[in-house]
This record gives sequence, structure tokens and C-alpha cells, in this order.
Amino acid sequence: METNQKFRMLNEKNVEEPAHQTVELKSPQKKLKFLFVSLESLSGDLAWTVKKEGHQIKAYIKERGDIDVYDGIIEKVNDWRAWQDWADVIVFDDVEFGHIADKLRRAGKLVVGGSDYTDKLEMDRGFGQIEMKKYGIPILPHRHFSNYDEAIQFIKSNPDRYVFKPSGNTPSTGKGLLIVGQEDSGEDLVQMLEKNKDVWQKKAPVFVIQKFVQGVEIGVGAFFNGNDFIYPINVNFEHKRLFPGNLGPLVGEAGTMMYWSKPNKIFQDTLEKMLPAIRESKYVGYIDINCIVNGSGIYPLEFTSRFGYPTIQIQQEGILMPMGELLYRMAKGDALDMRTKRGFQVGVRIFIPSYFVPKKEASETVNRYHDLPILLKNPKNTQGMHIEDVKIQNGVWRVAGTSGVLFVVTASARTVIEAQRKVYSRLKNITAQDMFYRVDIGTRWFEDSDKLQTWGYL
Repeated sequence: METNQKFRMLNEKNVEEPAHQTVELKSPQKKLKFLFVSLESLSGDLAWTVKKEGHQIKAYIKERGDIDVYDGIIEKVNDWRAWQDWADVIVFDDVEFGHIADKLRRAGKLVVGGSDYTDKLEMDRGFGQIEMKKYGIPILPHRHFSNYDEAIQFIKSNPDRYVFKPSGNTPSTGKGLLIVGQEDSGEDLVQMLEKNKDVWQKKAPVFVIQKFVQGVEIGVGAFFNGNDFIYPINVNFEHKRLFPGNLGPLVGEAGTMMYWSKPNKIFQDTLEKMLPAIRESKYVGYIDINCIVNGSGIYPLEFTSRFGYPTIQIQQEGILMPMGELLYRMAKGDALDMRTKRGFQVGVRIFIPSYFVPKKEASETVNRYHDLPILLKNPKNTQGMHIEDVKIQNGVWRVAGTSGVLFVVTASARTVIEAQRKVYSRLKNITAQDMFYRVDIGTRWFEDSDKLQTWGYL
């Protein structure tokens, strides 16, 4: 059998519609008022989508460096609390808002966002691991530290290959500190910690040392309505490093390939086991668990108890219902099944060099790119184009903020190969000075899918 034919058959085999009956949902008859609340400029694209569906939108962004992001696209406010009574639905798009979301829900407000419990699952990696173990999910050996010298001594006394992971909410830079050791003795990680401990103590004062395991990295997640999961689930493969071949610095996510599925073994053995705890916390939103899987088992790594970025942009490519309706009905606690596209979604992030400048540091590089125009060869064709830190002035797209991330470009198709072809064709519509992006998002699937099928996960 030819390779491409095998991939087509495998692709279509693994993207069946959910076993339960799905129906296309109708939009709410009345147009709603949505208030998006952010620490950084993260959920503007989702807000833009909901606005285009005809709803009213207001957005609050705490980070002052993002003051001009989304100008000319969505309406922003300086004090979100002044508009909380105005809103039909309040959307908190990040962790750290859980206690506020809990309070508003108790007061009867419709809220999409975290809870105290789910915030802690993500921000405190040690707590997340304890909860996994409590609910019968096997976890990798790990230790939680706040003292670098103690971590160094631990590795020397217990030689092995380890991964260093920051803990807490470090959305801009901290996750770039994740270090995967390469030596079975752990000596390379010891050297890294010894040479950088004074600097890292400020950037990552709390961290985890976790045993390394070889395998396929895969995420499984689902939307949650405060009482139960909303199906189908999402299966995703993040590309966390900047350069093709999974080389270079960690950038959180350079792009992702995903598909929608009925609950699979990985979901059932991990996230589904957390149902009682997530239900008790009354969490509303998207929740994901990232895992390493191999022939010996499933090893969960960490929770994402919020929308992922660019995950939510890419998910929109495959969801066949209005996003405003999904947010509204999810916040109401409605039981619903989403209708989603068959096949695969691929999303690619577009960067510029100011990405490498720390967000809170004014610099010549940031200033050089700020306000520069972004050209669309076909301005009327924005299909698959999702915004990050951009704005529109007098009809011209421009670079905004300081993050150095401009767009996520997405496409969907029945096979990964076709989705790749479409997404990279759409990327050619966008021109920005010194822009760059990975050219291999999704390619890893052709090897990973064989392994996952052999191990019995697909």
C-alpha cells in the first residue's frame, strides 16, 4: 500500500463522528452582551468571532503593554467591574481569576472561566500531580522545589534523566524555561541549574523536577459546562519549539494539529477520571491534560484549565456552531453535543523578531516593529486568519502590543496532508516585515499515528 494512501485511510479511520447523536444548534434569538476579562491580550480573536456573529462585545486587558492591541477590532474598557452588570456572559480567559469567577457564579452570573480548584490544578504543578494520583491516574516520579541548591543535590543523589518545569502562572516567559535533560545521569541539568540558579530564582521561584519518559506527546481536552464534559473531545499535538524539526527555543506553541473525537482510551484513563472534582468546582470552560504515551502506559504531565492559545483559535476552525452560542449555553450549564468537522485542523502562528524581547522591557527592537503595516494580498479573504497582537487603523492592519505574535492561520481537511497544504497556502496571503513561522506543523503525525495505533490508543 502506498504511504499516502495508508495515511488517508488512517486519518479517516480515526475521525469518526461521536457515537451519540449530534444536532446543529441554533443561535440564541436575542443578541447577547459578552464581557471578556484578560490579564494579557489572549482572547481577542474569540471576542472578534463572537462580535462577527452579531453580539455586543467589551474587553478588558490588564497588561499595559497591550494597550493598543485589538484597536479598531473590538471595544475595550478600563474597568471590567464597571461593566459586569451590563454583561449577559462574563468570560475570564486565563488562570488567576478563579476565586472571582466562583463568587460571580454563586451570585447567579453566567461565567465562563476557572475556579479556585482548577486554577490550582494548572498553576501548582505539584498539586496537580497529587490530584491526579488521588483520582487513580498514574503519574511520573517528581519533586517540588523552591530552593535550587536542594534540587541540584537531589539530582546528584538520584542520577536519572529529568525535566525542569516552572510552576505557577508564568504566561509570557516562564514556560520558556522548561528544560528537558539529555543525559541519563542528570549531569547536564545540574550544570544548567548551577549556572543559572541566581537568575532563575527570580523568574521561576517554584519549580518541579520530573522524571523524563520517552514517547509521543499528546493532549486530550474537552469543554465543560459546570456539570459534565461537552463532547466530542479534542485530541491535539502541540509544536512547542520555534524551528522545524522541533529545534530551537520553546515558544509555548508555534502551532498545533488537532482533531475532534469520541472519548478515547487516553481521555478515559486521565481527564475523565477527574470528572467528580471538576464538577464539584463548577468549572466552566475548556480543560486539557497533556500526556506522554508509549507502549508501557499513559503518563499525564500537566493541566491547562483555561482556553489554550492558539488552541482556541484552531478549535474554531473545526466547530460547526456559533462560538457565542457555545459560550452562552456552556455558562448556563446546558447539556449539549457540538457538531464538529470530520478530519484535521492545523494552525500556524506568525511571529516577528520582537517576540524575543522580554515583554516588559521597552527596546529598540519592539519600537522598530510596533505600528508597522501588515499587508494582505487579498484583503477580502480573511478565511482562516485569527488575530493575536494586531490592530486596525484607517483600514490598515498594524503590529500592536509587544508580544511579537501576529496571527494564527488555520485550515481544516479530511487528511493532515490536505490541511497542511491549505494552511500554508493561506499564509501566503499575509506579509509583515521579518515575519517567520514553522513550516512543518502536523508532519509529526505521520510517525506518531503509527506509534499510537500500534500501542492501541487509536
